[in-house]
Amino acid sequence: MLGGGAAVVTVATVAGYRRRLAEEDLVIPAAPAGEQRLLHLPSAARGRTVDVYTAVPAGHGDGHGLPVCLILHGGSKRPADFAGLGLGKFLTDAVRRGAPPFVLVGADGDRLAWRPSGGDDPQRMVHDELPAWCRKLGYDTTRMAVWGWSMGGYGALLLAEAYPGFARAVAAFSPAVRPGDDVSVAASLLRGTPVGLWCGKQDSLYYNVRALEKRLPERPAAGGYADGRHNFGYWSRCVPNAFDFVAGALRP
Repeated sequence: MLGGGAAVVTVATVAGYRRRLAEEDLVIPAAPAGEQRLLHLPSAARGRTVDVYTAVPAGHGDGHGLPVCLILHGGSKRPADFAGLGLGKFLTDAVRRGAPPFVLVGADGDRLAWRPSGGDDPQRMVHDELPAWCRKLGYDTTRMAVWGWSMGGYGALLLAEAYPGFARAVAAFSPAVRPGDDVSVAASLLRGTPVGLWCGKQDSLYYNVRALEKRLPERPAAGGYADGRHNFGYWSRCVPNAFDFVAGALRP
């Protein structure tokens, strides 16, 4: 009996491991990516040259005149990784499903949680410099939204609080928030800014995100909670919903 029981546990463990691996796989649509670029631009706010990723949905040329969704990355990914995450394909897929077209633009903010550290200020880069770079590329910066995950989700919410009205909407995947932090304390400043919140139920941040939701002055305009952990396997399943939300907020 002991041997049989051990065998059952082993099989269950293997099955659980395989299921977890499957949950961590990215789910990327089959749609083609449009124009994607990785630029290298000098940032006075950060005191260095930074990588800047841009993506336009397929069929929309260089994106001239399209509104912008700014990307704030988390701790483990950078603009050079965005194409590999399928962001350009997700963007085309959203438009093909009926969403109004927009462009994606994201710069390297390092691991500073999108807050200033000495003379390095990634938040100022996003607020001051990214829109200026977008205008030079021909994008419409009168209509902008912000999307981020993990540390970037925290940064996106913090940015919207620091500059009310800067973004038409904020989409945050598993934002790295905690009770009593700057984002939670200033949550009332998000009044009037539609917020989308997504988080996996197996994410260690799940209860912190639910606590933040209770502090929001208005109910989240989009988002949800489903089985998933703190990885792009889960987040990739949320991108279509988030892009629909962003596109709706960026309508003329």
